[in-house]
Amino acid sequence: MNKKENVVRRLEIPLKTDIISSLQAGDMVLISGEVYTARDVAHRRLYEELLKGEKLPIDLKTAVIFYAAPAPTPPGKIIGSIGPTTSYRMDFFTPKLIENGLKGMIGKGGRSAEIVAALKKYGAVYFGAIGGIAALTACCVKKVELVAYEDLGPEAIRKLTVIDFPAVVINDAHGNDLYLSAQNKWRIQSI
Repeated sequence: MNKKENVVRRLEIPLKTDIISSLQAGDMVLISGEVYTARDVAHRRLYEELLKGEKLPIDLKTAVIFYAAPAPTPPGKIIGSIGPTTSYRMDFFTPKLIENGLKGMIGKGGRSAEIVAALKKYGAVYFGAIGGIAALTACCVKKVELVAYEDLGPEAIRKLTVIDFPAVVINDAHGNDLYLSAQNKWRIQSI
């Protein structure tokens, strides 16, 4: 077994350039710091604000965006269950966000060739979160603050303070794609 497979890296947000460049597709990570939730409509609004030259409600240069919206918060809890949504739904808007400084995204599923190219060109990273464990993921959230687009309800942008949020590097800043490399590995082994 490759020793790298057993190593889990701890990452602090904001992500520094040298940390981003050291990450490799397949690295397991525990993320701590502030992440922002944003889904489809919030992405469209951020994109449109960028096109208009308006000030965004978040600083993309220090941001990691989690493609998620929390379930209703149960009594006595900080947040309801929160798991990743399918990332390709944001792919139209994301290259512009990366071009303007976005350093990290968390979601589930593969990304388009345009996203992989933007990650490589601008030095950013895409993390995959584990689907199906939304209740456990919520345990990593220590604080929640509404930031923008309150009219979107659960899909408003929220700042989450997280500790040891588990993820895997899917697309690194070098153009590598964990999903494609795994598919190619299995194709070769099945021949």
